[in-house]
Amino acid sequence: MPRSNIPTVETTSGAIEVYTPTARAYHWIVVALIAIQAPVGLYMVYRGGTLNIWDATTNNLYSAHKLVGVTILLFVLLRLGYRLTAGAPHPEPTIEPWQKTVSEITHWAIYVLLLVVPILGYIGVSMYPALNIFGAFNLPALTAPDKKLAEAIFGWHAYAAFALIGLVTLHIGAALFHHIIRKDNVLGRMLPAALRKD
Repeated sequence: MPRSNIPTVETTSGAIEVYTPTARAYHWIVVALIAIQAPVGLYMVYRGGTLNIWDATTNNLYSAHKLVGVTILLFVLLRLGYRLTAGAPHPEPTIEPWQKTVSEITHWAIYVLLLVVPILGYIGVSMYPALNIFGAFNLPALTAPDKKLAEAIFGWHAYAAFALIGLVTLHIGAALFHHIIRKDNVLGRMLPAALRKD
């Protein structure tokens, strides 16, 4: 995989490779969008599905969820394209080989789900069809209407979203474990303020 212009930070134990500012920006933008998307998605389903309240608030929640979902998809495509062309830092040198393997699998599984979840959602709203955003415009349709299939796809969308939340939780837990328990620079590569320079 290409690795162009990977920056380093000097520490007493040697140079530490860190993610580029562009890679970090993509990462934290997607993190912020998911932090918005997950609770909005859960609340809109609770409000519309469990409580069966279909008012302007519920409609706005669904519109926001669709709009943020498309935005996440676009940023993930940009992030993935950048990752594949610019590369990434080498793994933290102090971690075990099995940890590197688990980290790689987890990272790429998150990438896959970050694509699959919004794509399934988009296909679902295309088939339902429910493409309107805030009463202002419609998303382009991807498929012909098929409400029954749309409902099945929404189910797959939900399962994939919960799998993504699970992996993201694991990812956060691992980053904190490395920073607090192992006291290495895994977190610092994506958050340079957390780098240990001694």
